Amino acid sequence: MADNSIHYESRNDYKDIRESGEQSIYNSSSASPFEQEVRAVMQELGDLLIQKHYDYGPKNISESPGGPINGLRVRMWDKLARINNLFDKKRDALNEPLEDSFKDLANYGVIGLLVLRGKWEK
Repeated sequence: MADNSIHYESRNDYKDIRESGEQSIYNSSSASPFEQEVRAVMQELGDLLIQKHYDYGPKNISESPGGPINGLRVRMWDKLARINNLFDKKRDALNEPLEDSFKDLANYGVIGLLVLRGKWEK
């Protein structure tokens, strides 16, 4: 079976391909079911992040006490503590579903990348 996947030597190789508009893993017409699911989840997460950004704006992150990365660390710690509490006690969530905590964690990771890359609004 041939390996048709795209391999990158480094993050910069992927970045160069992404910026050049050449071959992209996001435009593959022969995506596996896993790749399709990943794309669907990423689209869902992106839509959620954009919707929440309209409500919160950028300053809840950019003006966090201790700086944006510290603010993200606190938010991520809170979500992880919630996940651990529910999982360890084998309890169902009473308010928002557990899935929402994982979505928030993923989006905090995206925000962190935007902050590190200088793309998060001030």
